[in-house]
Amino acid sequence: MKRALYAVVFLFAFMSMAWAQTGPNGENWTPAKQLFGYKPLPSVQTPASYGTYTRGCLAGGVAIAANGPTWQAMRLSRNRRWGHPTMIKVVERLSREAAEFDGWPGLLVGDISQPRGGPMVSGPASHQRGIDADIWLRPMPSKRFTFQEREQISAISVLKKGSFRVDDNIWTPAHGKLLKRAAGYPEVQRLFVHPGIKKKMCETYRGQSWMSKVRPWFGHHYHFHIRLGCLPGSTGCKRQATPPAGDGCADLDYWFNIKLLGKDKKKSKGSGKPAKKPTRPRYRILSDLPAACSAVLAGPTPVSATDVTLQAGNWQETESWVFTEARRRKKRIPVTLPQSVTVLPRFR
Repeated sequence: MKRALYAVVFLFAFMSMAWAQTGPNGENWTPAKQLFGYKPLPSVQTPASYGTYTRGCLAGGVAIAANGPTWQAMRLSRNRRWGHPTMIKVVERLSREAAEFDGWPGLLVGDISQPRGGPMVSGPASHQRGIDADIWLRPMPSKRFTFQEREQISAISVLKKGSFRVDDNIWTPAHGKLLKRAAGYPEVQRLFVHPGIKKKMCETYRGQSWMSKVRPWFGHHYHFHIRLGCLPGSTGCKRQATPPAGDGCADLDYWFNIKLLGKDKKKSKGSGKPAKKPTRPRYRILSDLPAACSAVLAGPTPVSATDVTLQAGNWQETESWVFTEARRRKKRIPVTLPQSVTVLPRFR
């Protein structure tokens, strides 16, 4: 009797889930973040970014190696160290030059993108085209972090506790030099930092033209966010407006006196009418993204991650280390996949 009851419950749950994933006209209503988040490897296509930073995808992505001479990739289980080849080269170049010239020993690299970009299962709404990267505001130590340490160690805020101001006991000139170098690269269109960091940068670099790229935004006091402009060959990439000319320092009064205090938020009044039954889901589905993203999602898969990791140093050893650690800890890279998804031998 119990077995029969369990079977009925399971069948009902399965049918309910199947119904929820399909629209009234047969449209695929599976959340786009699941479709892209469960892809363990990129598509074998010409590298290209499509759409916008919140509605886009990435073709022909490559991975940054988990370990390099002047960088370490963090949170490896998320499988978000993928990007357009130019993005990966910019990160590697920044790591080398900051270590050589700016007194910054190396980068701790956070989220870049999923293998095929697209909406993420969790975390930021951007990073969908392979041309965004988060860099921790914590210098790389001389030791190599273990797989488990990369999952547990936290980035460090550079703000005073309970304040919007930078803590001078944490901030160093090397922090400013690192941001200056990143903003100086022609491929970089924007650097997102907390308004408190922008204010600190204005104290040292006011009046310099590259400061227009350093954009204040909420959060971003544990890490800064690099965004490239649309790259050659990415004809389906929607360009973002160039930042306004000037150093942007005059805008900080608005941030500190109004925006950070939430004084610019308007209270919305309900109409009092009952909400209409939605004709489509409120979350992103595949049809919300550029049409090219369907081809990216269905694109062929490389044999292994090592085949599509940008070569830097002894990269094969690096990639082998990542997967050995994952197996030893009985973790799958990139995420725990549903049974309906085929897992390549490399990931078992």
